Amino acid sequence: MIRAYRETYLNKAQSLLGEAFDYAVNSCHVPGEDFISYFVCGPFSKRMENGEAAVLSGMSGIELARAIITTSTGREIDITPEENFARSPDYWIGWAVAFYQWWSGRSFGSIFKALGYRDLHRMYYTLHEADISKFIEIADAKVKEYYPETNLKYIRSAFGCSQAELSEMSGVGLRSIQMYEQRNKDINKASAGTVRSLAKALGCKMEDLLEN
Repeated sequence: MIRAYRETYLNKAQSLLGEAFDYAVNSCHVPGEDFISYFVCGPFSKRMENGEAAVLSGMSGIELARAIITTSTGREIDITPEENFARSPDYWIGWAVAFYQWWSGRSFGSIFKALGYRDLHRMYYTLHEADISKFIEIADAKVKEYYPETNLKYIRSAFGCSQAELSEMSGVGLRSIQMYEQRNKDINKASAGTVRSLAKALGCKMEDLLEN
């Protein structure tokens, strides 16, 4: 998968979002669910997803949290952060989700729909000392359960065409399309030509059709 930004910026993205969550929830006393809503509905989630240097390298987590809250509520925030010498559950939530977003390529909005604040808070107690790969495994299973349809079906439906129409436009057999959408065949193992034809017909990138 093509990442939105290089892995060298990943640690910065994780600490940035972790600090933002920690500051918003524990210093500003913004409910976690509300802060998630502010984040995904505002511009900063997209800017992080796109690897925008002005955010990833140009802001601290406290500055990011303040900007998120102000953009969403109109309230200027100037609260001194509480001293915290250990990572809070809220820091871990931001830290872990930032990694999963980079790894999966999914939007923060889609991730937080499948994994709510309470879900993530509960996961902290069993996973915060485990390797991040364990969180990815569990989070990815939950996200796929929440979004059972394949990327191909989602994009085709959004494009507004039937399976038969996609078959005609792409030259890929109708039965193959049906099997890819039903997960009876793995689209990740399809030939590059097949994926290219489907992507061209749907006006998307080849990697958009692959399953993580």
